[in-house]
Amino acid sequence: MTDPKHHAAPPAPQAVLTDLRTLDGAVYAAVAGTPTPALDSALRRLSRAADHSKISLAVAALLALAPGRPRQAAVAGVGAVALASVTANLVGKQLVRRPRPDREQARVVVGRQVPMPESASFPSGHMASATAFATAVGVLLPPMAVPLGAVAAAVGYSRVHTGVHYPGDVAAGALLGFAAAVASLAVVRAAPPRLPT
Repeated sequence: MTDPKHHAAPPAPQAVLTDLRTLDGAVYAAVAGTPTPALDSALRRLSRAADHSKISLAVAALLALAPGRPRQAAVAGVGAVALASVTANLVGKQLVRRPRPDREQARVVVGRQVPMPESASFPSGHMASATAFATAVGVLLPPMAVPLGAVAAAVGYSRVHTGVHYPGDVAAGALLGFAAAVASLAVVRAAPPRLPT
């Protein structure tokens, strides 16, 4: 018979969260401490271009010019962005209130930095919106899934690279974006088709 004393008790939820935060900070520090001068400028520009979902909205505007499935994808994508943005910024950030990373302590290279947002860090609204758009549009227009997914992934990484988010913030934003896309697609697919005018 096995002695119950030899069975290790499962770790407390608080201890698991502490370890995850430690790991999150270590990955952030590793990114900050890795010199990438050839990438810094491009990732900084990408991060700024993704402010207010400008990339996604520009793509949606082009898609909306074509009737049928492209226009439906544009509507689903914009709806997903709106839902992801509201949920991330007005719910997630207000509930968690995680402080932004300390770029000085992590020694993030000045040349790769973008302005530090005043909002809380968790989750990443940029990643939530980019993932939401890429997922919603990619489901309706499969040829666009890979390029838009690559852009979303690059946007998420750029937020860590420029020092304004921890990797965990970006991962949470991606999950939120997927959920927003599923909700938006459900609404768009349930809507009755519009009659041609």
